[in-house]
Amino acid sequence: MERVSRAIDRLSGVTGLIAGWLIMPLIAGMCYEVIARYVFHAPTIWAYELTYLLTGAGWLLGMAYTLRQGAHIRIDVVYLNFSPRNRARVDVLGYVFLLLPFLVWLVTTLDDRALATFRSGEKTGQSAWNPPLWPFRAVFFAAFLLLTLQVIAELMRKLPLALGIGAPGSEAKR
Repeated sequence: MERVSRAIDRLSGVTGLIAGWLIMPLIAGMCYEVIARYVFHAPTIWAYELTYLLTGAGWLLGMAYTLRQGAHIRIDVVYLNFSPRNRARVDVLGYVFLLLPFLVWLVTTLDDRALATFRSGEKTGQSAWNPPLWPFRAVFFAAFLLLTLQVIAELMRKLPLALGIGAPGSEAKR
């Protein structure tokens, strides 16, 4: 199980790195648009959509990495006062009864939406550029699938501790 959770952690790390690098073309596109619009008085037809698609992709692809790093928002005032075992119990209960069922439903729904968008050739409809929408829908699907996998990796790490099998601090090894 440790081998599987480490492989998922590596995958989350790679996608987190990709999400971070998406900022570069985002900044380049925004700078180009500002210069084209205000210096040359010739705005582009593509920069707006490119920047919002890249922003969305970056945020989505960063979700699994953020979970891996323990950086998602939680109520630390209460959570940090718990023992490591009780923290693991809270995490396991939240993952099993709230997050995982929602993510499984979401991934199966997004899978169908991405395929339907690809088959129909749907476009964004937000500008004159009007690119195909399926790549963005595929990123939605992939991002939530990666988050689901990362939740499973977190469960593999935290469940033994929650059940009193693992030693405190063992869930932090990555």
